[in-house]
Amino acid sequence: MNIYIDIYVNKCPSHRPSVQKRKRTVSSDSGQVVVLSSADQEEAAMLEQGATQMDQERGRTFMEAISEKYSPENFPYRRGPGMGVVVVPVVAPQGSPMRDRLNLPSILVLNGSGISRAGDQGEIAAFCAHVIELDLSHNTLQDWREISKIVSNIPNLDFLNLSFNPLASVALGPVSGEAFCGVRRLVLNNTQVSWDTVFTLTRDMPELEELFLCRNKYDSVLAAATPCPTLRLLHITDNSLHDWEEVRKLGSIFPSLDTLVMANNNLASIQDSGVVLEGLFPNLRSINLHNSGLNRWEDIEKLNSFPKLEEVRLQGIPLLQTYTNTERRSLMIAQLPSISSLNGSVVSAGEREDAERFFIRYHLDYPEEELPYRYHCLVTKYGKLEPLAEIDLRPRCLALVEVHCEDKVVQKPKNYQVNVRLDQTVAELKKQLKEVVQLPTNHMRVYYIDKDLCCVFGPEEMKYSTRALHSYSIRDGDEILVVPKTK
Repeated sequence: MNIYIDIYVNKCPSHRPSVQKRKRTVSSDSGQVVVLSSADQEEAAMLEQGATQMDQERGRTFMEAISEKYSPENFPYRRGPGMGVVVVPVVAPQGSPMRDRLNLPSILVLNGSGISRAGDQGEIAAFCAHVIELDLSHNTLQDWREISKIVSNIPNLDFLNLSFNPLASVALGPVSGEAFCGVRRLVLNNTQVSWDTVFTLTRDMPELEELFLCRNKYDSVLAAATPCPTLRLLHITDNSLHDWEEVRKLGSIFPSLDTLVMANNNLASIQDSGVVLEGLFPNLRSINLHNSGLNRWEDIEKLNSFPKLEEVRLQGIPLLQTYTNTERRSLMIAQLPSISSLNGSVVSAGEREDAERFFIRYHLDYPEEELPYRYHCLVTKYGKLEPLAEIDLRPRCLALVEVHCEDKVVQKPKNYQVNVRLDQTVAELKKQLKEVVQLPTNHMRVYYIDKDLCCVFGPEEMKYSTRALHSYSIRDGDEILVVPKTK
């Protein structure tokens, strides 16, 4: 009989070089054995090493990453809503290296998987028809055509994350952009994607509602030929948009914007008038300007020009650095009469009234020409308030009392009246009175007399030596009566 020993260089012959089988026939008692020569084996090993290196340079395909991560061995089937389904493609491409079944959830997370290409589109369509969310962040995708091949074969895709892929140098063509038409949430953080590519996407995505463009090194915003009327949420944090003129363009591009997150952009000021701002973001409900460069109260007042604004986040700005935490929150709430949430905390009706009254009193000593506009509005509402009385609620430490011994008043000259420490005990008080009444502590009985209630309650004997004096509520002018013990 004949035994064939074959060497195959790759499981996926579509993109690796192959080795033709060269065989040498060796006679034996049991028949003929066909083997490869040593030269052939060495050549095959070299080709396999080169093919492996070529694969590493080209990166993995989307389907290779799925096959590895979501195979039954690596990702067991789990029951429960949204946990995943067992996918058995109806028609698998001939010669496919894919397994015939995968445990694929509807949310695929393939971040950091070394993906640079789509792979077989038929396999993507067969296995991913039910997928609604796809995370492809931290891969090596840099060709929009490959990304389009993936997305166009996932018909129910709602969320797509392409963050940390090198997409700066490749433009997106109109045909490729059409593949994204069903996506509603798109994340392009730290991709350095150009504004032209962004506008191609927004033009071809009629259902886009949320867009993330953080850490893309933008210092300006290009004008778009076609606005995106469906976008509700824009995250554009950690860029370099210092000038309000650039922010103004966002209002024209995204006229229905509900939430604008612009933290860590060092925005210097809000330059437009109230009338312009009212038409610029007519639907804006929430704005985040954390760590911006705002340093004037006039900029804060201008936020009132957005007609639907309810939520403001403004921490880490130069304007507020000199204030205490209480002052910051109270002054901000008073300046923004329409907001219901500040820095993530709900503003109650009671907190608003307290803040507005605080605002009036805070500015009482300001010259008339320096009073803000909001001050006059609040004075109309509450009137011109007087300063709050300063009340010291700390417990008293001393009390000046009169000391009586039998029927004689022991009262030294005014400057030497007896000051009693209220944090001491009755035993310690007796030691203090020892020199005053000339009696040893074990021969005296001590009574406390409240000057206002003595007619009702009379003297109260201080019989417990360890009791603290403050528990008697002793005040200035009260009396201490010392009676010698009788034998």
